[in-house]
Amino acid sequence: MYDAKGFLKIKRERGDYRPVCERVKDYAEVFRLRNEKKSQDQGIRCMDCGTPFCHWGCPVGNYIPEWNQAMAAGRWKTAYRLLQSTNNLPEVTGRICPAPCEYSCVLGINDDPITIRENELAVIEHAFKAGYITARKPAERTHKKVVIIGSGPAGLACADQLNQAGHTVTVFERDEKIGGILRYGIPDFKLEKSVLDRRIALLKKEGIGFNVNTHVGVDYPLSRLEHTCDAMVLTGGSRLPRDLAIEGRTLKGIHFAMDYLMQSNKRVSGVKIPEKDLIDAGGKNVVVIGGGDTGSDCVGTAHRQGAHCVVQIEIMPRPSECRPQEQPWPHYPLVLKTSTSHEEGGTRQWSILTRKFIGENGQLKKLLAVRVEFTKDSKGCPLMKEIPGSEFEIDADLVLVALGFLHPEHTGLIHDLGIALDQRGNVKTAANFMTSKKGVFAAGDMRRGQSLVVWAVSEGRRAAHFVDEYLMGRSRLPII
Repeated sequence: MYDAKGFLKIKRERGDYRPVCERVKDYAEVFRLRNEKKSQDQGIRCMDCGTPFCHWGCPVGNYIPEWNQAMAAGRWKTAYRLLQSTNNLPEVTGRICPAPCEYSCVLGINDDPITIRENELAVIEHAFKAGYITARKPAERTHKKVVIIGSGPAGLACADQLNQAGHTVTVFERDEKIGGILRYGIPDFKLEKSVLDRRIALLKKEGIGFNVNTHVGVDYPLSRLEHTCDAMVLTGGSRLPRDLAIEGRTLKGIHFAMDYLMQSNKRVSGVKIPEKDLIDAGGKNVVVIGGGDTGSDCVGTAHRQGAHCVVQIEIMPRPSECRPQEQPWPHYPLVLKTSTSHEEGGTRQWSILTRKFIGENGQLKKLLAVRVEFTKDSKGCPLMKEIPGSEFEIDADLVLVALGFLHPEHTGLIHDLGIALDQRGNVKTAANFMTSKKGVFAAGDMRRGQSLVVWAVSEGRRAAHFVDEYLMGRSRLPII
């Protein structure tokens, strides 16, 4: 049962993970679901704060204390209903979200925070297992048609909300299967695709239409959609990668991280890749340039492909393992994060600038790097300087460039619609998520820039509210 002083009696317990020696041999999820008793014990640690800042830290405004208490008391169905009311994809965020809510947990001021992400996963997986989750078809239809272009987390969340409001929703996806970055950008060892397929099957039963292999604006004329829908939502993500324009960039063996991950995910799903197009780390010296989550996913994938050596380098300094003073609670801090992929091997180096790629006969062999240090100029702005005499080489047969993304692709759909862009090249919208073209909305990374999956879900939900309001004059959908 729930205990208001449970946090004084029970300590935070990290989730259970498969042994490294076992999990690097396959692409199955690296973690093991906790048993329900342990999840309830961890839920008991929630303090029922007078002002729960976890709400503030969560982009979708999860009712975290409420469903923690319900779970702790064994009221799993209530916990599920509370969770599902704010999050359309809790089985996804419960697996891959970096949990900004946990850094805002009040208990985290002087103790370890609640295991919010693991608790969320426990609630939603219990709900699927217990049969709480069934298709919810709208009681009536509005006869309004909405087209959503892009089936990533923002598109799926937006489609779910608008469908429940009674609109007829069709999602268009240019790739072979639905899911966007969830399917093609995130390795199976973090998110098995059966989890995604389970949710998509449910959305189909609820009445949402899905069209795959359909690149609107390229091989599918935009005019065919504009006159057959009442509103359009762009959720195509931010897919244009940031490049590293240095000497030797055209050598064979240098690839964008997302191209590598997308191909790997397709291979895991059984797709045969022609030998000439294959990007494989087997037996190679692999260097990942970029220290973020995408880079980490490349590290884990390279391990599973049998890389000889994996090195991940980052231009920024090594983050602190503790919360920096200038990033106090409840803000999300920049701290050192060691992912399950890092635990599996390889090395990480910080404050490294790549100067050039070196090869023989057109094939990459190594890269030349230099160490840097960061100071501040007279205005207090960061200033990077190379350390004299610190040049060194790293053997590299395969380099994966994981430097983030610039903005959505402008050719095709965005160009044909003639919609305005902001200074960063993202789709510009008003406060109601509508673009410069009436009836056309945008949400997710395409609008806000590259961000977290949970932010994409939040964006999709908020856009749905305004689309519904545009179509009906008012909306009962939540604004978050």
